[in-house]
Amino acid sequence: MISILIGVLTVILVLTSLFLVMIVLMQRAKTDGGIGAAMAGGATESAFGAETNNVLSGATIKGAIIFFVLSFGLYLANIAQSKNRATENAELPKVSAPATTPAPAPAVELPATNQPATPQPVETK
Repeated sequence: MISILIGVLTVILVLTSLFLVMIVLMQRAKTDGGIGAAMAGGATESAFGAETNNVLSGATIKGAIIFFVLSFGLYLANIAQSKNRATENAELPKVSAPATTPAPAPAVELPATNQPATPQPVETK
């Protein structure tokens, strides 16, 4: 479901980007020269009248807002998709059983002696 939404938003983002490029190229520079006059300077004035710059500026602002909102939406959708994948593929950690150790040897009882323990003399040279 999220992957379909990401695909649709990506297509809309590409179309918005192309729209912004065309709108910016259609605008006339303040010096009335440049690529804006060559691209469609006269056509935009005949279509929108004397207020061509106001219409194109407004369209640029609205297109930029749409571009940033779509970019942020795609960012959030990609985060949600990565978290969803992490939870789907999550497995419980595998814990290995501890190695069995042999049973300790039985304690050996030494015969009891009635002699008290005497300290051994230390040889000095």
